[in-house]
Amino acid sequence: MRKNSIKNTRINGEVQKELSNIIREGVKDPRIHPMTSVVAVEVAPDLKHCKVYISVLGDEESQKETMVGLKSAEGYIRTQLARTVNLRNTPELTFVLDQSIEYGVNMSKLIDSVNKDLVREEEDETD
Repeated sequence: MRKNSIKNTRINGEVQKELSNIIREGVKDPRIHPMTSVVAVEVAPDLKHCKVYISVLGDEESQKETMVGLKSAEGYIRTQLARTVNLRNTPELTFVLDQSIEYGVNMSKLIDSVNKDLVREEEDETD
């Protein structure tokens, strides 16, 4: 896989920041959960395509609804992105649900429960 250039890294950061603002403030679709965040953005070097990784803090139903809402608002979001970010081409947006934050929270809970069990076992042995 090709390493990102400095220019591409800056474009990714700027597009991520602007998409985050557009989704939070500009899109009024009730299907989009209020706790939706843009985790990462990968803009292709030719600026034709863009993968937007979305994280939704909520249940599975709200995640599905948010993805449907974002896909239906894709044209509006792309238009707003073209107005705020000065790029040669405005990339086509592809929204991808990113569950890494939720996965990390679940793993932390599992680790905490294992640690509590170990502490209880040690206390039982000392008594």
